[in-house]
Amino acid sequence: MSMQFSSRLDSFGDEVFSTLNARRLKLEAEGRRLFNLSIGTPDFAPMDHVVSALTDAAADPANWKYALADLPELKQAVCDYYERRFGVGGITPDMVASVSGTQEGVGHFGLAMLDPGDTVLVPDPCYPVFRAGALLAGAQLAYYPLQAEHDFLPYVDGIDPAVADRAKYMIVSLPSNPVGSVGTPEVYERIIAFAREHDLLIVHDNAYSDIVYDGPAGKSFFSYPGALEVGVEFFSLSKSFNVTGARIGFLVGRADVVAAFAKLRSQIDFGMFLPVQKAAIAALTGPLDQVEDQRMKYQARRDALCDGLEAIGWERPNAHGTMFVWAKLPGGRRDSTAFCEELMERAGVIVTPGASFGPSGEGYVRMALILPPDELRCAVDAIAAAGL
Repeated sequence: MSMQFSSRLDSFGDEVFSTLNARRLKLEAEGRRLFNLSIGTPDFAPMDHVVSALTDAAADPANWKYALADLPELKQAVCDYYERRFGVGGITPDMVASVSGTQEGVGHFGLAMLDPGDTVLVPDPCYPVFRAGALLAGAQLAYYPLQAEHDFLPYVDGIDPAVADRAKYMIVSLPSNPVGSVGTPEVYERIIAFAREHDLLIVHDNAYSDIVYDGPAGKSFFSYPGALEVGVEFFSLSKSFNVTGARIGFLVGRADVVAAFAKLRSQIDFGMFLPVQKAAIAALTGPLDQVEDQRMKYQARRDALCDGLEAIGWERPNAHGTMFVWAKLPGGRRDSTAFCEELMERAGVIVTPGASFGPSGEGYVRMALILPPDELRCAVDAIAAAGL
């Protein structure tokens, strides 16, 4: 029987992480020592009070039924957290909806907001689901580059005004995966003004607000005046609380946009598993000292990797936030995929090619800070020994 699949699949190439993983398994079978810095899965343990809340709730048979809706206490916990953690008041329960992780949330967001042919402004480089979510909805992508000359931050003055006028929304991701940049007040103020000028929605990805280096704690998009009028924010517990597999995230912001998104999700999902909702409440209402301690551990890892790469002749990577560093290929190389293959074969170090994050990512690689400092130094030594 011949099967013809949806033409929308033609919009997506091979998933880079699965390709890298297949090669990793082959090298491991050969007994090679590998340093896998490709996927951003935290190696820190989830916090005890979060685990206890989930396991206690899972022991109650009533919590194994369909959730059907977010618990009122969960929505309120998000509202309270925004005020406690970010100093942002005015978030009300109708401005909050759970998502099964930011990836799923962004992937479905376009289906609620876009019609075929609409335009979406997407950063380049960007996390791949930013592109995929728009393409699934039949939208047109308009890239705005994140370039070294602008510190890998959004430069809205470089966006064609005609394109901005056509755009339905603009995705902004700060701190940024993959490029590791952290937003400044000036950048956010300009983005908010830009949204007003062109009557477009800002969709802010805030997965890494608790992993910011060399300065004050990270903020929310809504920490800046006017943001609540022009935007929504995807907020995740995954990296701050090391619960990536639990897929705990939220869409927060304009009530009309949140309601539209929740209406779409009600057609395809019965809601977040109740024990996971209880775990989320525990994280949002519990102590945050471990989150801060973890941030400093990530900073020590950042220093070990970036200092080491710089010492062996690489340009110092961009790494001001997130659990990633964005490194320019050494020696004038440009083909990031070929370099990643060479790095894996010769040094046993697995990283992600910058080209997989968009056209402007070519010439760079992304490295995840998922090993302790001593092991990262060993990875740098392996790179140096391989002549790379």
